[in-house]
Amino acid sequence: MAKKYVYSFGGGKADGNESMKNLLGGKGANLAEMAGHKDLRLPVPPGFTITTEVCTYYYDNKRTYPKGLKEDVAKALKKVETIMGKEFGSATNPLLVSVRSGARKSMPGMMETVLNVGLTEKTIPALVKLTKNERFVYDAYRRLIMMYSDVVMEKAAGIEPEHDEAGIRKQLEKIMAAMKKEKGVTNDTDLSAADLKKLCSLFKAKVKEVLKKEFPDDPMQQLWGGISAVFLSWNGKRAIAYRRIENIPDEWGTAVTVQSMVFGNMGDDSATGVAFTRNPGNGENKFYGEYLINAQGEDVVAGIRTPAPVNEYSKSEHNKELVSLEKGMPKLYKELVDIRNRLEEHYRDMLDIEFTIEKGILYMLQCRVGKRNGPAAVKMAVDMIKEKLINKNEAVMRVTPAQLDELLHPIIDPKEETTNKPIAKGLPAGPGGANGMIVFSANDAVKWAKEGKKVVLVREETNPEDVEGMRAAQCILTARGGMTSHAALVARGWGKCCIVGCGALHVDYETKTLKVGDKILKEGQWLTLNGTKGNVYAGQLKMMDASEENQLLMDFLKMCDLFRRLKIRANADTPADAQKARSFGAEGIGLFRTEHMFYGKGAEQPLFLLRKMIASKTVEERKKALAELFPFAKADIKQTLEAMKGFPVTIRLLDPPLHEFVPREEKQQQELAQSLNIGIEEFLKRADALHESNPMMGHRGVRLGITYPEISEMQVRAILEASAELVKSGIKVEPEIMIPVVSIVKELDDQLAMVKKIYEEVLKKYSLKKIDMMFGTMIEIPRAALTADEIAKVAEFFSFGTNDLTQMSFGFSRDDMGGFLPEYLKKGLLADDPFQTIDQEGVGQLIKLGIERGRKTRKNLKVGICGEHGGEPKSVEFCHKVDMNYVSCSPFRVPIARLAAAQAALKEKNNKKSK
Repeated sequence: MAKKYVYSFGGGKADGNESMKNLLGGKGANLAEMAGHKDLRLPVPPGFTITTEVCTYYYDNKRTYPKGLKEDVAKALKKVETIMGKEFGSATNPLLVSVRSGARKSMPGMMETVLNVGLTEKTIPALVKLTKNERFVYDAYRRLIMMYSDVVMEKAAGIEPEHDEAGIRKQLEKIMAAMKKEKGVTNDTDLSAADLKKLCSLFKAKVKEVLKKEFPDDPMQQLWGGISAVFLSWNGKRAIAYRRIENIPDEWGTAVTVQSMVFGNMGDDSATGVAFTRNPGNGENKFYGEYLINAQGEDVVAGIRTPAPVNEYSKSEHNKELVSLEKGMPKLYKELVDIRNRLEEHYRDMLDIEFTIEKGILYMLQCRVGKRNGPAAVKMAVDMIKEKLINKNEAVMRVTPAQLDELLHPIIDPKEETTNKPIAKGLPAGPGGANGMIVFSANDAVKWAKEGKKVVLVREETNPEDVEGMRAAQCILTARGGMTSHAALVARGWGKCCIVGCGALHVDYETKTLKVGDKILKEGQWLTLNGTKGNVYAGQLKMMDASEENQLLMDFLKMCDLFRRLKIRANADTPADAQKARSFGAEGIGLFRTEHMFYGKGAEQPLFLLRKMIASKTVEERKKALAELFPFAKADIKQTLEAMKGFPVTIRLLDPPLHEFVPREEKQQQELAQSLNIGIEEFLKRADALHESNPMMGHRGVRLGITYPEISEMQVRAILEASAELVKSGIKVEPEIMIPVVSIVKELDDQLAMVKKIYEEVLKKYSLKKIDMMFGTMIEIPRAALTADEIAKVAEFFSFGTNDLTQMSFGFSRDDMGGFLPEYLKKGLLADDPFQTIDQEGVGQLIKLGIERGRKTRKNLKVGICGEHGGEPKSVEFCHKVDMNYVSCSPFRVPIARLAAAQAALKEKNNKKSK
């Protein structure tokens, strides 16, 4: 049998159904379902869908069509003619059609549509005679000319206007605006039949002048021009950009749906509208939408006229004076509500529907699962369980991690955002929205914040010394850096709004100005950031709290916990972070970085003592400084262990190279030299000796513990004494000592001997029989993963440090990848940024191998990850598949990880069922 490329629908029948989205696209599949399913059979204008396989063929075969397609289209068109009792191109009873796109996943507004196809010099008189409405016919014709010349004759033909205003559509709009001005009217609907007839002639003349071609007067030429244009729009700029954002594969392609036209622009008894079966803004179970009398579908979304509300519930400040469909056409509204109820019961989800009323008759043009924001998604999922529309499994799968993320952060008021244009765009490093007055230094950020001012910290890039200013700021904006730069990592850990790598920014610290294109912004001026999208706006945009449904969020997350196997921990470095992690449901700390006690609030004295230890030349000097530092380390660890109430806490020993902590300011250098009783020259000499050419692979982590054992000894003693004191006071603790940057098992042997010695000393000191603790390592070097069977002889747990493991596997420097990685992603050399999503083909194989080899040696080996990937949904799913015990992420990502882990478990369960 020949392959079927065309699927018909209409007249109570359909060749396809809702399950065929991959082949018919979302629009085609849902039209088939509405038209042909025995429980629906709604008033859907007949038509046919050309499959996504034709789109793939079209691009694979030099923009040609499969053999027999034209004949199949002609047969399908004949069926439509029979149902409608009209003929395409007829001079007595013409049929008009629309040509629309439809990918398997909704891409609203990203591809092309052409309406009123089939209007020609031959069919126009017949339509005027049949409708007795000349104005309507010429209104439909001027729309066809505008759409077709723009979509088919310009865009699909690959013609690039010199500038925005030079495009054919803009030029035609100017002609129309000039006519309205000449006639003294404001609305399109105020133009007479004669005006529109003249307008069509002017339009056609302008099309020939600009595009050097006559507007086509053959209906079949119009139809195939429209079909080709829709296929070509799959690879249009907008569509490609949207696919990148939404992770839609290029190979999916779009279907094309050709459907008989019904007209909402035939007078005051005609209308067109868009509605949602529930409110997509807050999730309330209320019918919500807008419509326009005497209009076609494009008018509702174009913003030319203010749409009226479909019912009293949908009224807003902008349309409260307009008559609702509920009041203006009560019988048709009741019919529409009935269809709304039937559709929602059938699809068991909130739907976005499009309808047209032609001369008092209601038609359904589209339905699809409606887009919704985070709070609405969670509310709908929970409500639909109560209404017995869906079960808990389905509810968990309904909410995306991105939607859940919206509930955790303030956002810019969507209405405000649509009316403001971004001045720049960067990488969305920290979600949510925030605004503040521009400051250019961390010190100023702290100072202004203390004065009660909201600030945005603008830097070329940040470093650890900026951390207090970063904490004080409402949001952070940097000109350089990637998604794992210092600013991005810290901001995400705090759940703080942040945009990095915003290349359009030119920061001048001397003049305290920020230049973006021709715009110059000074210190104290307001900026607003959308950290979820990476958009930067000038001025103070209105904010709104997205987390009002907090109890709803907690209820939803408890439901997620019913299904997940993976434990969720948090990366937390302070007692406050630990408390936040617990409030979000963390089941332990997967990464407590001991070095973070030297940043932020109350860090001045410990940082001074650490620097004193670093600058020491002898073991005695170093031990003296460490003895002074010990109480601070012990207190910090003790508070964190206490905050976690018996949950495990993985404490990583000092990891960064020591030179990172050497002060840069002259005053601090003088103070340190004085405390060591040495001159500034000697101090600078000692500091210079710490400098390394490649510190990332230098004297850090376990290497510090081996060359300066007293550093590790102090930290281990602080961990064990803090644990002992809590145990003595009746508080359960589970410390896990983690040795970083290990590449050979003998490094671990060396450190374990030291840990055992101190462990015995602490037990004796506190008269304890045991402390429940574990000893393990961070697997962040490829060699460690490859020799995991040896390392597991000593380590009781592995924590994969996926940031460094990715860096070392790819040979990409996290600090310098901004110069090439965006191009890799743009060209499709990499599907995802490997620092955001685990590279399953390479790094993932190392992780899998490490787990398999490690568990071959030690069956009960505990395994987790603690890199940035721990809160990224695709990475969490990978961790579930390779049978990890837990993932660890920043406190604010814990809810995301809980959802992602539940969805991974449900996907696995569903896959097993389907097999």
